[in-house]
Amino acid sequence: MDKVVTSAAEAVAEIHDGASLAVGGFGLCGIPAVLIQALLEQGAAELSVVSNNCGVDGWGLGVLLEARRISRAMCSYVGENKEFARQYLAGDLELELVPQGTLAERLRAGGCGIPAFFTPAGVGTQIAEGGLPWRYDAKGNVAVASPRKEVREYDGAQYVLEESITTDFALVRAAKGDRHGNLVFDKSARNFNPLAAMAGRVTIAEVEELLDPGELAPDAIHLPGVFVRSVLALTSSQAADKRIEKTTVRATHTVTAGGDN
Repeated sequence: MDKVVTSAAEAVAEIHDGASLAVGGFGLCGIPAVLIQALLEQGAAELSVVSNNCGVDGWGLGVLLEARRISRAMCSYVGENKEFARQYLAGDLELELVPQGTLAERLRAGGCGIPAFFTPAGVGTQIAEGGLPWRYDAKGNVAVASPRKEVREYDGAQYVLEESITTDFALVRAAKGDRHGNLVFDKSARNFNPLAAMAGRVTIAEVEELLDPGELAPDAIHLPGVFVRSVLALTSSQAADKRIEKTTVRATHTVTAGGDN
């Protein structure tokens, strides 16, 4: 089955107001930026987003935040997005913070049909005991707090019950993909993209390099096409447009014959 679509607009056309989205990416690695931009132009609002982080100001999911298209986010890290912090603290955005490994496993479990699992992460904290502020009101009071979760003992250790995650749609980015939807991810972009793709009921992938069926060695495939509904082939300029979240460079240091200056 050829799953290639002709445009980003066609790929995201079915995403509706109030939809839930699992979005791949780790930091700014592997962000499906073209599909996100198409979704911004498409206009869907009141979106509930599950992603490791929420982009940065002006890039990735940050563009949907700035347009106030996201009403709820489930993330493990949001520290580089000032607009995200502003909306959350003002009561405009609901946020569920999840430990990074737990978020990954909740997505994987959703894709595997596992409804819940026990993990030691979060035992003895507000993750298990509840009370984390999910949403503030306009006066800065906690309007919605996280619930208490079941804790159970196994072999003398405590574990907290975490529910799996499934979403209406998933947006991911792959380094390579074929027309059947088989995908290969590059390095850090592999951290959350396959898991997000598994959790989405309808998964849309943008690929930097489109191949014909059979060109990917079976052992090289990171995500089989059974999880993918649509494939968007990026142009060379779109594939090359990648951002760095924070650039750190070494200070200038001059060495002379008389020693260090």
